[in-house]
Amino acid sequence: MADYRTIRAGEGVRTGVIDEGLRAHMNRVYGTMSVGLVVTGLVAWALAGLAISAEPTQYALGNGEYLTNFGYTLWASPLKWVVMFLPLVMVFAFGAVLQRISAAGAQLFFYVYAAAMGLSISSIFVVFTGLSIAQTFFATAAGFAALSLYGYTTKRDLSGMGSFLMMGLIGLIVAMLINLFLQSPALAWAVSAIGVLIFAGLTAFDTQKIKTDYIAHAHAMDSEWLGKAAIMGALNLYLDFINLFMFLLQFLGDRR
Repeated sequence: MADYRTIRAGEGVRTGVIDEGLRAHMNRVYGTMSVGLVVTGLVAWALAGLAISAEPTQYALGNGEYLTNFGYTLWASPLKWVVMFLPLVMVFAFGAVLQRISAAGAQLFFYVYAAAMGLSISSIFVVFTGLSIAQTFFATAAGFAALSLYGYTTKRDLSGMGSFLMMGLIGLIVAMLINLFLQSPALAWAVSAIGVLIFAGLTAFDTQKIKTDYIAHAHAMDSEWLGKAAIMGALNLYLDFINLFMFLLQFLGDRR
């Protein structure tokens, strides 16, 4: 008969290995997400610098600023629809090809996607002041950190929230598409308020799911699966952060 203390010692070692691996996995997820956010921010900021100028053009923004020809093409011509929907198309494509590409390929795709998102949201520099964008970013970072920490540490099973939040997300997307044509301020306010709540919930839910998925597959120690899981987890948290930021900006941002 196996010695009880030997069994318990073996379980303790295995649990310690999983805990150490989980910390490394979460660090990789958060690190990849953070690099993606930096890429998005730099692309958006660089494009805004090229699109907005103090040199007079026919496209006046007010406050002594003007759109350059590049800015007009990017944000006011029919090309704006391509710029707007490119990240949505790419995220669906990412889900379709994830199983057929390597972990390194998935990471590269994620960074390209982050750059495309920077292109898509760069117009916020036309609508909002730079200071309010920075303030909203830091407010989002603080809220995201608290929500993600809750999702990681809570003993409550958040899986039941998943279906509810996804249904809410689908409804939110439909409402946003409708308001592209209606341009209703009341609907825009409602969409932003609901969007903050949905992505706050998704931040906690996605964090817990990343943790539980790792624990469920840790025994296999498949490095390729772990690499792709970290990228997918980073993508989910990245999307939670970006959308939380964009919806909060509607409330906290000072318009030009």
